[in-house]
Amino acid sequence: MSEMTISRGFEKFREHHKLVMERNKEAYEKTIENKDDRPFAYGVCFSKLFWLFMIGSFFGTVMETFWALMVEGHFEVRVGMVTGPFIPVYGGGAVLMTLCLYKLYKYNGIIIFLFSAIIGGAFEFFCSYFQEMILGTISWDYSDTPFNIDGRTNLAFALVWGALGFLWIRYVYPSISRLIEKIPKKPGKKLTVILFVLMAIGGVLTNVAIERKSKRAENIPPQTVLGEFCDNVFTDEYMDFVFPHLGTKETFAEERKQKEQQG
Repeated sequence: MSEMTISRGFEKFREHHKLVMERNKEAYEKTIENKDDRPFAYGVCFSKLFWLFMIGSFFGTVMETFWALMVEGHFEVRVGMVTGPFIPVYGGGAVLMTLCLYKLYKYNGIIIFLFSAIIGGAFEFFCSYFQEMILGTISWDYSDTPFNIDGRTNLAFALVWGALGFLWIRYVYPSISRLIEKIPKKPGKKLTVILFVLMAIGGVLTNVAIERKSKRAENIPPQTVLGEFCDNVFTDEYMDFVFPHLGTKETFAEERKQKEQQG
């Protein structure tokens, strides 16, 4: 294959990419030059991304609950925070998918699916990695599944991310984006600030509560007022209820060993 042929191929791709971007913008991102005429959370801004994070985190809880009921056959609370029905991994995934792929709205579905699978799988891996590095715990372990990477992600769930990413970019995000922009400006800004502060507080409480659960197991008393608060409010019973799969590499390995012995 000659250099000229390769150059022409890249040029055709760039032209196609530019055309796709223009069609995508016409589809659901109208250009509004006058800032006063722009709706709340116009475009891909912080407010829009925060609301996408909130919505994605909530529906992540809904999906995980249905997964436990339909696939595993039992009801189970699955959340990622001690203060509400939110799984930040899904919210973060929604934000990341949006930032990386929203301009590919008109692209071939297979391309969107493949990009979503790669992005979602990588995001899941790093979420697990950083949780273990920061808190010393993990919330899932796929070590006993085919084509897994250090037990943090696997091919099957990467494909699930691919499907979710495709549905999100092609169908869900455009509709949700328009709904968010219908929120009145002033109340929307105030509500965004309030929710952001509450989510930040929830994130801090969640991290401290998880750390205190580990410390309590080692009979280490709290050193701060916040630690005492978490010990009193987020007891072991409560933590086991909201985080039924929270553990370490060692505890997950022990569970797999017990299942193998019982099987």
